[in-house]
Amino acid sequence: METDVVVVGAGLAGLRCAKALAAAGRDVVVLESSYRVGGRIRTDRVDGFLVDRGFQLLNPAYPAVRRWVDVDALGLQPFGAGVAARTDDGLSVLGHPLREPALLPQTLRAVASRPREVAALARWAAPLLRPRPGTSLSEVLDSRADVERRTALDDAHLDGLLRRVVDRFFAGVLLEDDGSTADRFALLLTWMFVRGVPALPREGMAALPAQLAATLGDRVHLGEHVRSVTGTSVTTDDATWSARQVVVATAAPEAAGLTGAPVPATKGVVTTWWSAPEAPDTDLLHVDARRVPTGPLVNAAVVSRAAPSYAPPGRHLVEGSALMGPGRDTDEQSMRRHAGDLLGIDPRTWEVVARHEVPDALPAQPAPYSAERPVRVGDLVVCGDHRDTGSIQGALVSGQRAADAVLGAGAR
Repeated sequence: METDVVVVGAGLAGLRCAKALAAAGRDVVVLESSYRVGGRIRTDRVDGFLVDRGFQLLNPAYPAVRRWVDVDALGLQPFGAGVAARTDDGLSVLGHPLREPALLPQTLRAVASRPREVAALARWAAPLLRPRPGTSLSEVLDSRADVERRTALDDAHLDGLLRRVVDRFFAGVLLEDDGSTADRFALLLTWMFVRGVPALPREGMAALPAQLAATLGDRVHLGEHVRSVTGTSVTTDDATWSARQVVVATAAPEAAGLTGAPVPATKGVVTTWWSAPEAPDTDLLHVDARRVPTGPLVNAAVVSRAAPSYAPPGRHLVEGSALMGPGRDTDEQSMRRHAGDLLGIDPRTWEVVARHEVPDALPAQPAPYSAERPVRVGDLVVCGDHRDTGSIQGALVSGQRAADAVLGAGAR
């Protein structure tokens, strides 16, 4: 079988690449080994609940999302613009002063006695202020030496409660709790959180790749296990495709296996979803900001308070996420106890809806940070968030860069 371009993988990067190529008039085929599109973005319906594969959120402030996604059609349900931190003294709430004015009194109480910590946090976030008119955030960050996030926070002399809140919050976002991620990437994500409020689509996170795939129609072939690739051919269990260009758009481990490129480090997460008869009336993400955390979770949330479509009437959906790794406690009972503790409720009546272990949830983003790794690997074109930033933004941009590489090479 012949076509202009074969894209291996129907995750966000592969779908964006295929859409761009199809819009440019190329004949394109997408081969996906599973029986649904989306890659690591999946949603299951379980007993009336919607559960994503791991706790994921969509930030509508991402430039790639604004450009290539019909955000309104997703029916986004936003979380609160802030974080609730369980401390040694109770619960502290830190909210975006403009987006969550009702939380301003609680936010002021949390920081009023910590002027030194607030000043240190401002020093760390100073690049986001972009002092020179006409200078982009990327240009500002590129002009600075990149270091690990923990080093940048230490250099800003950030400690105390606000340091713990920042560290524990980013542990859930970056899937690391040792501060090893590039500070430049952490600042970019912070800027996105300032500009937009993460949310969940009405039909689950899978609605995002489903929307991207809708216009591709029968160009997407599901259940096609790819055994080998070259720059111009793809062999599956059942057939061989010939093309002018092959694009590998799988997750990092699979891409390494197909291309022979080094396997990049990835970060893993375990998410447990519970059905609860009662839940606190809060749509904020909860983190453990005590000096010594009392459990394994990096965050917990009453998902159905922010996204009512995720739970059937009369029930609530609670999530708790913990990092994967040797020696880490991801036992369901430990996660349950910690989630109840963070949310301030008794979890004994909760029922497990689903549990997801995602070992390759995100690519590592060590310093020095490089936003754009080459998409050409030998005679292949490769895309995915592991070639860009470990985010939905990175996956979409990487897919577009792959399409641009194909079109620039004159593949038809």
